[in-house]
Amino acid sequence: MGAHATGPFEPQPAAPELANRARLPIGLLVPLNVCRHENLYMTWKCDHEKHVYEKCQYDDYMNRMKQLDKAERKRREAEE
Repeated sequence: MGAHATGPFEPQPAAPELANRARLPIGLLVPLNVCRHENLYMTWKCDHEKHVYEKCQYDDYMNRMKQLDKAERKRREAEE
């Protein structure tokens, strides 16, 4: 029917240039995933790591929105 894995999952490390292009905060994501794995995904045990990771994601999002707003404002000023 379908293909099934025959052995344990072996994650492949991401190439640094691929991680940079995808803007992955590897230094925060790896400790979060290690904590999750070690604690069997008991979410309350990794609150600090999750908070740090999500704060980084939020800050990145806010920076991108500010850049977008600045570019939009600049475009509107150029049209006037």
